[in-house]
Formats: sequence, C-alpha cells, structure tokens
Amino acid sequence: MKKLILLFSLILAPASAYTEDFKTKLNLSPNNNSYKRFKREWIWNQMHIMEELNSPLPHHVGKITSSARNKNAMYVLEGEYANSIFKVREDTGDVYAFERLDREKKSEYELTALFIDRTTNKSLEPPSRFIIKVYDINDNVPVFVQKAFNGSVPEMSPVGTSVTKVTAVDADDPTVAGHAVVIYQVIEGERYFTVDESGVISTATADLDRETQSTYEIVVKAKDSPGLHGGDSSTATVIITLSDINDNFPTFKQQSFHFKVPENVRVGSEVGRLKVEDIDEPQNRNTKYNFVRGHYRDTFEIIPNAFTNEGIIKPKKSLDYEKIKEYKFDIEATDTTVNMRFFKPGGPKSIAAVTIEVLDVDEPPIFSQPSYVYKVNENDLPKNPLGTVFAKDPDAAKRKIRYTLRRSSPSGDYVKVSNSGDIFISKHLDREASAWHNLTVAAQEIMADNKLSDIESHTQVFIQVLDQNDNAPEFAYPYEPKVCENAAPGKVIIRISATDKDDMLPGVNFKYSLTTEDSNFTLVDNHDNTANVTVKYGQFNRELVKIHYLPVIISDNGTPELSSTNTLSITVCKCDEKGEFTFCEEAAKQVGVSIQALVAIFICILTILGIALLIILRKRHKKELTVLRKTVAEIHEQLVTYDEEGGGEMDTTSYDVSVLNSVRKNGMNLETGPCLYAQVQKPTGNGNSGTGEMAIMIEVKKDEADNDGDLLPYDTLHIYGYEGAESIAESLSSLESGSSDSDIDYDFLNDWGPRFKMLAELYGLEPNEDFVY
Repeated sequence: MKKLILLFSLILAPASAYTEDFKTKLNLSPNNNSYKRFKREWIWNQMHIMEELNSPLPHHVGKITSSARNKNAMYVLEGEYANSIFKVREDTGDVYAFERLDREKKSEYELTALFIDRTTNKSLEPPSRFIIKVYDINDNVPVFVQKAFNGSVPEMSPVGTSVTKVTAVDADDPTVAGHAVVIYQVIEGERYFTVDESGVISTATADLDRETQSTYEIVVKAKDSPGLHGGDSSTATVIITLSDINDNFPTFKQQSFHFKVPENVRVGSEVGRLKVEDIDEPQNRNTKYNFVRGHYRDTFEIIPNAFTNEGIIKPKKSLDYEKIKEYKFDIEATDTTVNMRFFKPGGPKSIAAVTIEVLDVDEPPIFSQPSYVYKVNENDLPKNPLGTVFAKDPDAAKRKIRYTLRRSSPSGDYVKVSNSGDIFISKHLDREASAWHNLTVAAQEIMADNKLSDIESHTQVFIQVLDQNDNAPEFAYPYEPKVCENAAPGKVIIRISATDKDDMLPGVNFKYSLTTEDSNFTLVDNHDNTANVTVKYGQFNRELVKIHYLPVIISDNGTPELSSTNTLSITVCKCDEKGEFTFCEEAAKQVGVSIQALVAIFICILTILGIALLIILRKRHKKELTVLRKTVAEIHEQLVTYDEEGGGEMDTTSYDVSVLNSVRKNGMNLETGPCLYAQVQKPTGNGNSGTGEMAIMIEVKKDEADNDGDLLPYDTLHIYGYEGAESIAESLSSLESGSSDSDIDYDFLNDWGPRFKMLAELYGLEPNEDFVY
C-alpha cells in the first residue's frame, strides 16, 4: 500500500519537486546507488479553489500537515504569491486566499511549504513544493477578433455559396465542457445570408443581383452557452460585396445617330461614337457591333471601348464625296459572352440607325500613277518629251492642273518639267556620274483667278540612264613596276589589269598592246582581261636609263571600240644574286591639284590684283588732287626748241650742251625742276643767237603756254612745222606736206649723196606707182 502511495505521489508531484524533496525522501544521491525506503512526513489533500467566489474573503484553500509532532514548530509558506495572495496558519497549516482569483489571468500557483522550529528556526521537515489550481467557471463572453469583417461573392451565386468566415474567442477553459463553446447567429440580413457553427457565412438566396444592390451589411452575433452570465453575447459587422458577372446585354441609349465627316478624313481616324449602356463592370463588357442593314462593312469598322461604353466608328478606306455623299446603315450591339442562365428576355432591342454625311472639301490632284519610270541613253538629248506625268482634279470642279519640278537628285538642270507635265532632258546625261535621276513633281490646281491652289500632291519620277560605251579602259591601279639590271629574257615584271567606267557586263574583253615593238619589253595576253609585262632582250643599263616608260594600249570590245594609252614607268634597279632589289630610284610622282584648288588659287590671285589696282588708282588720284591744288606760279613748262636741222650724223658741234651740263652740276632735274628754258644755240658765224625768225617764234610759243590756263602743268612744246628761212629744202614735216598731186620735183635729193637716198626713193616715185610698206 505504501508503494502505491509513493508511486502516485511521483506522478502527481511537479517535475521540480524531484530535485529536492523526493531525492531526500528516497535517499537518492550521487554516492548512493541503493534505494532506501523513507517514510513521508507531509500529509495534505489536493489543493484547488474556484475562481470568482462570491463568499467573503479570505477563502479557505486547503491544509498542509506534517506527521512530526513538535509543540514548538510552525508552518511557513514561501513563493512569489506567499504572504500576499496566500497565507497559512502557523499552528494548524490551513491555507487561505485573501483575493478573488481569475483563472483567465492565472490558472495555477506554485508555493513551497516549510515546517520549522520556532526557537532554532531550523527546518524540521525538508521543504516541499505544491500547486494550487484555480477551477474555471463560465464567466466570459465570446469576443470577435475584429469589429468588422469583409467578404465577397459573385452575384447570382447559388444558395450555400461560401462568402467569408467570422471568428469569436471565449477566454474560458476549453477543457471544461460547454465553457468555451461559441454560437453564431445572423441578426441583421438573415434573409440573404446565413452563418454556421464554425462562423462561415454563406448565401441564403440565389437572386443576389449586383446591378440591384452591390453591397450588403449584415450583423453577426456570437453568444456563449448558459453559465454565470446567463449566455451573454457580442456582435460584429460583416460587409459583403457582390462581384460582377457578365449577365446583361448592351443597349443603345438612342435609336439613331447622325454624323458629319469631311471626305479627306484619314483612314483609321474617328468619325463618331455610338453610346451604349451595359450595366456590367467594364471587365465584363464584351460588346460587338454588327451591320444588320447597309453594305458598308468594307468602308467602316466599329471599335468597342469597354470603359466608356461606346462604339467608335472609323473608316477603313478613303471617302469620296464625288462618289458617295451619304452612308446609311443599322448597327446591332450584342455580347456573345453573356451567361445565358441569367438572360432576362423582353429587354430593349439593341439596334440603332446610323447616318454618316460626307462633306465636300477641296482635294489635291490625284496622279494616275504613284510613280513613273523612264529610260534614256546617256549622251542622248532627245527633242521629244521623255514622258508625261498626269494628274486630275478629283473634285466636281475638274480644274486644270499645273506641274512643277520640286526636287531633283542629283541637282542640276539636267531634267525639266513643263507646265503640262512633259519630262524633257535639257543636258547630256552621264551614266558614270549618276545612273539614276530622281525627280519630285508637284501638281496644283489652277483656280478661277488663274492662281495656283495652296494644296498640292506629289509623285516620284525615276529616270534610268542607260550605258553607252563612251569611256576607254585604263589601268586598274597605279602600277610601279621594277626590273633588275640583269633580268633575263622572258622575266615577268608585273601583271596588269584594266577597268572601265562603263557598265562592265559579262562578256567585256580587254586587249593589251604596245605602241611600238622597239623596246626591251613585251606583253603577253593572259586571256582573262590581264596581261604580263615581260623582259624582251634583258641586260638593262642603269647608267644610261634609270626609268623606262612603256606606253600600253588598252582597248575594249564595246560599240564603238574604245582604247586608251597608259604609260608604265618601269624603274631599273640593282639586284643581288637572288634577284632581290637592293637599290632603286623612285620615279617622279605627279602631284595632282584638284580643280577646286585651282579655282581657289585663281580667285586669290584676282583678289590680290584687284587690291593692288585699287591702291595704285588711289595714289594717282591723290597725286592729281595735289597738283591741281597748286597755284599758277608753281606750274612750269618744259620748252624744248629746235631751230635748225643740224649737220648730219658726223656733225658733233651743232649744239651747245654746256647749258645742260651746268644744270646737272647745280643739282637740278630737267623734268621736275622749277622752271627751265634750255636754248639750243647755233654754231657761231650764223648770226646772233638772240635774233632771227626762230627766236621770235620761240618767244611767241612761250607766251601762249604761260598764259593758257586750260592746259595741264608740265607741258612740253615740240615745234616741227618750222625749220627756218636758211633751209633750201624748206619744211620736210608731213603735217604741212601737200597731197600726192604736188608738183614739187624731188629729184634734187639724189644729188645730196647717200645720206638722202631713202628720201629720194620715197619722194621720187611716179604718181601712178603704188608704194608698198
């Protein structure tokens, strides 16, 4: 029996009690491997207390008792709640609770019991831990975990469709039957929704229509089983939203629609909008528009817009007022995705009449073709038009059209377009410069006031220039061949090839030949449009000729056959025994100057010359102004007089040049001096120098020059018409000579000697003879 009591105590005692109390009672120690039976000294019943007792405090919990008898002993409690909530009578061991306990706050209390001697304060029994349990009573109301819940369910769902779940919590002990049971009930909205014992809310009817009412607000109550508080309850609000399904057909808001649109409306642009009504949400609107009357589905299309509940009419092709001025048709709006289980027959028809009125606008001319292609041989200049572009006025007015060349590529006046649209070639076309000529031609209507319309249309004209054989072949590369001095006959120096600016079609064949056979080189045709230049005799001498110039004739097989002469500059080089070049002199290379550079240089030269000319003219103008500002006293003449003919070539004493010598010695300039009158004197013995006819004539001419204010300064007076009275030949000047019919006999000139032979020959001709100069 004692073994059973010990085993039961081991089961009921807390785990912590094994470490102190029971190890002592069982005599368990690390050094003791045997079990020694020990008699238990603590005696008490199981301790527990009901929560929320209504009886006056303190409440008796239980009694602790020790089998040891000692009148001087007392009972003591230790622990967190000892001597505050729980107290024990020292003499009897009765335990009391001095506060009302709430199990929902704390369901168990752990204390330690001591039995000590009052005098020595020593334990008479080993300390023992025990637990006081608080028994539950049904004293808590179920509480919802949140004040409001949200749920959603598709409209028109069948009865019993789950919507959402609500949860309420009861703080009472769930291990006690009936204490934590929660009962749910819909107290507002029970016509549409129900709730089960687990809190799941479901539909109670199958005709929930979102279009009629989209949101429901119900109240759910959670109540407790009958207990201390008599089954109190709490409530929560549940907001249920009906989600949309496609259960409605679209309908037109009006029976007819009328639109006006210009005929030049762009394809794909908006013409008008058909307003329909579909009470479903946009994601469930799948409106389709069908033509039920009128055959214009190839002209228009209707694009649905689910968010605006509209059908947008757009043209699929261009409209033409001159062809069709008005379109009439009926449109039906349908939705093929509507769930037929919820179809409501007897609704309004979804058919509307549509009228589209086309407005006339001034349209640009329309070309007969989107583009034109013509061909012409290069270098040809046909008198007749190469072709004609044609456009017409699409409007009812049918105005005349004028054509204009807007752009040409390449640029230049190669092609012209007449007002009537004829295409002319105005310059020779070169295929090698441009194989195609692209034109943009504009067409404009001629208005009533003979002015051109502001709107125009364009077309492209492509002219292909066909090739003619007008370019001779030439070297494909700038060859720089070299040959060794000791090259053997037959040695291949270089392989040459040719190219042709003309169109090199299959079948083009080039022939190579030399202008003369008198050279140390020969050509070998490879029959693949290339040729080898080989050594003919060999043994070149660099000391005599360092560079050999070999003219090569290249001809093609075109019509007509063309050829050109191209020169190879072959440099003679020194070579080693292996035939490798060791020393070569570079051939002089031509430095080419482009035409643009030459033009720029020429312009610069002209500019410099122009500036220099302006500077010279400006200086001369300043000099003339300075001279004109001088006074009359500063104007001087140079008078050179001649009063005799002299004595011939051998006469060196006829003139007295002492005056001129004296002038030079005095530092005066004959041309720019202030005023100089040089008198050329006769030899002595011919009369006084200051008298005679010649002196009188000089004075007269001098006075005329001094008093004439209209003449320019620095005048020089040359007198040739008067020779003096002493000359027997009188004047010989041509100014006073008579006509060819003069009766003067000039034969006497033959008697004057060889010095006058030329005069005798000139004046001794007969009147009927012609003198040839």
